[in-house]
Amino acid sequence: MEFYSTRNKSYRLSGEQAVIAGIAPDGGLFLPCELPCYDGEELNRMKALDYPQLAAKVMAFFFPGIGEQKLLQACRKAYAPEKFGGECPVRLHGLDGNTVMLELWHGPTLAFKDMALQMLPHLLSLSLEAAGDARRALILTATSGDTGKAALEGFTDVPGTQVAVFYPAYGVSEMQRLQMATHRAQNVAVFAVDGNFDDTQTGVKRIFADAALREEAASKGVFLSSANSINVGRLIPQIVYYIYAYLQLLSNGCVAPGDAIDIAVPTGNFGNILAAWLAGKMGIPVRTLICASNRNNILTDFFRTGVYDTRRPFYKTGSPSMDILVSSNLERLLFYLCGEDDEACAGLMRQLAQTGSYRLTPELLQKAQQQFFAACADDDQTAACIGRVWEGFGYCVDPHTAVALCALSQRPDTHFTLVASTASPYKFSSTVLRGLGRRPSQDEFENLTLLAQFLQEKPPEQLSSLRSLPLRFEQVYARESMPDLVRGLFKN
Repeated sequence: MEFYSTRNKSYRLSGEQAVIAGIAPDGGLFLPCELPCYDGEELNRMKALDYPQLAAKVMAFFFPGIGEQKLLQACRKAYAPEKFGGECPVRLHGLDGNTVMLELWHGPTLAFKDMALQMLPHLLSLSLEAAGDARRALILTATSGDTGKAALEGFTDVPGTQVAVFYPAYGVSEMQRLQMATHRAQNVAVFAVDGNFDDTQTGVKRIFADAALREEAASKGVFLSSANSINVGRLIPQIVYYIYAYLQLLSNGCVAPGDAIDIAVPTGNFGNILAAWLAGKMGIPVRTLICASNRNNILTDFFRTGVYDTRRPFYKTGSPSMDILVSSNLERLLFYLCGEDDEACAGLMRQLAQTGSYRLTPELLQKAQQQFFAACADDDQTAACIGRVWEGFGYCVDPHTAVALCALSQRPDTHFTLVASTASPYKFSSTVLRGLGRRPSQDEFENLTLLAQFLQEKPPEQLSSLRSLPLRFEQVYARESMPDLVRGLFKN
């Protein structure tokens, strides 16, 4: 099983090597040279598998060097009930007869990133074992809020690993900041960057592309890898929950065998919705993918016009994990849209780097629009949706999930839809309280209590306990200092 770069198909690695590398030397992203395809009979057999069994089966295709048995052992640990509050790490909640919420936020950090980042450390360790690689891994991560804490949790005290998280100093929620800034593990470092998420993500990509820096790391017995969704080891575990959800819909009689569904995903870096698209390529009947954006609506414009243009205002919104203008995983979709033409894909990426924009041909745009519907919502629309869903269904959603529901409401027709619910409403309690018609406090911990009282439940311990933890990482760094910050970790 080989993986190749979106910018150079002749550069090929095994799945295990691709996880270790994180990103190709040319800046391209790894994709599998082939995908499994599950027919109706195989999907029917897979309904009997529990979540770890299904995850191991799906991932074994991509990582044969590890093997299904070792992957199953790892999945049992990654998705353990004590980490996710139940036997299954995901939950399905019917909103109405045509809409089912896929709750992906029951893990340690209360966000969907846990679904991949509890698994990635196991994948990395097993890949290193399969490759006979004894080097120390330095995991670099840029985060718009949720990936950072999920990476810190996933890699906490994992032998042979160190994690460096970079986040925009003023572009995450207070709860997200505290989750990262108070983390106590000794193998982690957290850096607030004076810039937005695109600045931090670009900085991390440049570090990976810096051959001299990689050689310096190698001389210290260190290799650089990524916990962002640019790492295919993040992407593949995300495919699993869409397959699992469809199998549950079949088992529950919500859909009949062969019936296609729509999937709505709140979208920033394009990894989560790309996983849904790949699940469709692998046999899940998917009719349309609904790409939902907030006021930073670059993806909405892209799917409507074929123009991807980053030369636009950047807005801080109430759904901060989607405050992104450079959606890295879109490159993987472009590669497929171009008919797996690596030269064409690389050309578009060069245009983006040189001019800040690129344009699809009319043929490619038509191809994209046949598979994706895109819509956006501003903060007022998002807040109204939070209130409307509560009043109509007694169900509370976070602002990112509300953006997905807003986009779904803009569809010109109705169809059975699975909606990715990506975070606990408690992570954004002040925004949620406004949507529920309540006045939030200036104190985020008081907002936790206010929201819990409104919902008549206890606030999650993962957040309420942050009040008593000392701040460990407080300094703000210039974006130009990121390479030197990484160098400083080589000797640790």
